[in-house]
Amino acid sequence: MVIGDKLWACLKALAPQCVRPARSVLLRQGDPATHVIVLESGSTLITLAGNCGERTLLAVRGSGELLGELAVLDSQPRTATVIAAESCRIRVIPAAAFLTFVEEHDLLAPLLRHAIARVRESETVRLELATASVPLRLASALSRLVDAASSSTSDLAVRLTQTELSQMIGASRNAVVNALKPWREQDWVRTASGGGLLVRDIHSIQSHARTQA
Repeated sequence: MVIGDKLWACLKALAPQCVRPARSVLLRQGDPATHVIVLESGSTLITLAGNCGERTLLAVRGSGELLGELAVLDSQPRTATVIAAESCRIRVIPAAAFLTFVEEHDLLAPLLRHAIARVRESETVRLELATASVPLRLASALSRLVDAASSSTSDLAVRLTQTELSQMIGASRNAVVNALKPWREQDWVRTASGGGLLVRDIHSIQSHARTQA
């Protein structure tokens, strides 16, 4: 949390809490920056759409994050799409109220430093997607989802189809199916009852992926 517990509580008080279901779009690339989102619980995917409609995973964000603040701070359209990876509790803060809050509490510098750090993280992810093997890319994406998830249980449902996962890591669907096959055979991952994948042993998945590099 970049602004500290006390200010975070004050920021949350600016808007009521609402719940958005898994796979809903919270922010859309290209839209005007009319608000920021306070993510109270759940995890989200930060994705970039290419010229042909392909999506690339830039990052995964979990609870305690601000979403969309950079576009509001520089009055530019959204540069990425934010999708709920699971059910999320959020607060939608209007841009004007957020900017007033930032000015009153002298938060511009720390917010910009935080945003720059996140841009660098996204560049690391993009380099990984360009150079790593498909199993490593998939394991890394699943690891980020597990790390950001609000659930404390050992099993995590990732509400994304194999096609969506393949788009986000820049691989074919068949390549993702082949990467998942040995993990399914070891019961490290299953098909979730509500759709998507149930990740049961992310550490074994990571170890196996490294051997396939």
